[in-house]
Amino acid sequence: MILTNAETVSAYLDKGWWDHRTVDDLFKAAITTGPDAIALVDPINRIDMDGHAPQSLSWATLDAAVDQVASNLIKAGLKKDDRILAQLPNTVDAVIVFLAAARLGLIVSPVVMQYRAHELRHIIERIEPVAFVTVETFAGFDHAALARELASETTDLRVMHMHMHDGSGLLNGETDTVSLQHFRSNNPINSAEILTICWTSGTESRSKGVPRSHAHWVLNADVIIDATEMTPNDVLLNPFPLVNIGSIGGLVLPWLQIGAKLVLHHPFDISIFLEQIQTERVTYTIAPPAVLGALLKQPALMERFDISSMRAVASGSAPLSPWLIETWKSDHNIEITNVFGSNEGSSLFSTPRSVPDPAERARYFPRFGADGVSWNSRAAEVMQSRLIDPDTRAVITEPGQVGELQLAGATIISGYWNSPDLNTRAFDADGWFSTGDLFEIAGTESLSRLYSFVGRSKEIIMRGGVNISPAELDDLIVDHPKIREAATVGLPDDRLGERIAVAVVPHDNETVTLLDISQWLENKGTAIFKRPEFIVTVDRLPRNAMNKVVRDTLRDVVTAKL
Repeated sequence: MILTNAETVSAYLDKGWWDHRTVDDLFKAAITTGPDAIALVDPINRIDMDGHAPQSLSWATLDAAVDQVASNLIKAGLKKDDRILAQLPNTVDAVIVFLAAARLGLIVSPVVMQYRAHELRHIIERIEPVAFVTVETFAGFDHAALARELASETTDLRVMHMHMHDGSGLLNGETDTVSLQHFRSNNPINSAEILTICWTSGTESRSKGVPRSHAHWVLNADVIIDATEMTPNDVLLNPFPLVNIGSIGGLVLPWLQIGAKLVLHHPFDISIFLEQIQTERVTYTIAPPAVLGALLKQPALMERFDISSMRAVASGSAPLSPWLIETWKSDHNIEITNVFGSNEGSSLFSTPRSVPDPAERARYFPRFGADGVSWNSRAAEVMQSRLIDPDTRAVITEPGQVGELQLAGATIISGYWNSPDLNTRAFDADGWFSTGDLFEIAGTESLSRLYSFVGRSKEIIMRGGVNISPAELDDLIVDHPKIREAATVGLPDDRLGERIAVAVVPHDNETVTLLDISQWLENKGTAIFKRPEFIVTVDRLPRNAMNKVVRDTLRDVVTAKL
């Protein structure tokens, strides 16, 4: 399934921005470089997650496991371009399913473990998956029962597990090599075909599907490897499940391309994280600013572990401080890269190479692909960036004026999944994607090659690096029988970036508590990370002339009452 128009695909190929390699091509190339080398390592606490012992897989063993899963998917009747919904923790199983889909030309739609019936029904309705691959239980929740319930609501969804005692699991049974070879020879894969549909939230009331092709992901690996200066000698630690561009694009695809070792971590536990760095001699990972800051303030904890193998960390999702970058370099000789990115493919990197000064690296991003600005960077070669006035939509070329960041080029998706109205708003006629984030050109001549981040124009709440739609929460909460009106906002938080607060206008003679809201959302099958942590009661919600809630004003109201 190709969603990018033929003219654009041809142009990207001619320019060398895309090529004909698929994700499976990267995988096969990595296997040949050292089939017996360890490629993939489970979280050391895996048995506590899903009851299975942690594994360390060589490239050859991983290849055999991918063939086995691919063979069983064929036996189950899946055809090229069929969609797989995958709700798996960050174990080798998730990587195997991703690589099996890439090998067969299937489309995998990965989702976080916290999603419940509310979110999963929406995704099933949008993508119409043929298979739902999940675990039996995780963190005390019966995922298998939920999957069966959802499958009973549609005639075409089959629940699958990786391991089953009766031999029916995707990692059970014999690999039918003949059928697998026949399937692959009769179903060649074009690099422009869609491989993944990830999910992201914004101002819309429900999550948006973000389709990315093999060519998108291969190019993403090129960009990340160039930005981070990865080599085959690196050992990568992935602390995020395979559900978005940060994990898949930031670590999994670069791992495949350089043929390194990938170590998985889940759920996040700082002591286990440090232990894995020490044991596996990790050289590169991704961590949010809150974690990096918390570690620096716990020297006793840091002294328990040898992290001298580490050379670099990428960080984003919240502002970095110059102190943080300077201290990691001075105290531990670890360089921090400041990353701005999104599932749609927008990526700006302030690396030690592009922005050497730590104070500047914390505050600014290179204007990759901007007119009149050149960078020695793969990202700058394959993308364009500009700022536009939020009101007039005129292009901003001078410092000191706040504008919305727009991006175009070969890293950016061609549109959201099956969302023509949304695409009309998010993409202009020339293919520029409006990120909804506010920047300005830095104000001095020496810094004019850089963007300064101002804030988000979108209303999304960023909690722990996850985008949460306030509109979706509003719609869910306002149905509560005690509530006349309700609206949610994000409040700043040093650890998570933002926490969720809800302002409610109760019906007459009613009192609404935070427990009321939490139980209501739980009964609706809503992911726990979307549940508000603060509540205030107000007489009315601030609205503009179009009767839309003014969240900036509401945030001030909520803050004043807390």
